[in-house]
Amino acid sequence: MAVKACLNGGRTRVEHHAVPQSPAELGADAIAVRQAGAFAVHVHPRDAHGAQTLEAKVCDAAVAAIRVAAPGLPIGLSTSETIDPDPFARAAALRSWRQPPDFVSVNLSESGWAGVVRAALHAGIGVEAGLATPADAAQLTRSPFTHQVVRALVEVDGGVEQARAIAQLIPDGVPQLWHGYNERTWEIIAAGAAAGFDVRIGLEDVLLLPDSRVAADNAELVTAAIELLALTS
Repeated sequence: MAVKACLNGGRTRVEHHAVPQSPAELGADAIAVRQAGAFAVHVHPRDAHGAQTLEAKVCDAAVAAIRVAAPGLPIGLSTSETIDPDPFARAAALRSWRQPPDFVSVNLSESGWAGVVRAALHAGIGVEAGLATPADAAQLTRSPFTHQVVRALVEVDGGVEQARAIAQLIPDGVPQLWHGYNERTWEIIAAGAAAGFDVRIGLEDVLLLPDSRVAADNAELVTAAIELLALTS
């Protein structure tokens, strides 16, 4: 079992002062979460105005900064439709990157997901399949990409039973990583760890520690998740 850190997502500085946005901030956070025990990072690059973007210059700068700060740490970027609703534009964007990440996450609930996956694989970028519902898991199973993905993300905003319903449809041999959102985050992490799966934590998913205190930063969240994994192992 291991912990991946999701550093920013769509969070704003209004929500939490420690949300990293610039390449330098992402690099510094990557160092901190790696020291706390994270095996990889997932980031949403931001433009000069703090908006999420897939634009090559911005994404290349973010990836390059993390690679310099934390050499060898696997880096993932999002391809969510919340960044750009056009799947063709998202596929074209990742083909334009000159500093490609190690993997991208692709949500199977979003229109045009297969084209984004295909573009990533053709560019030599690994793919995490984001599964929010059993229907998403069924789509992955029926697709030609089932055993080409790096892992399946069981990512739910409901409870543990929802996560288990998705997980049981994921084919054997496909690695799983579980994570939740906001108040359900820690119960999903605990259940995923108890089942022997990797998990994800960071300011993108939750601002609070298991004891309901506001986390100081991403590193404190990762430390708390590592401690939880140790209790369930």
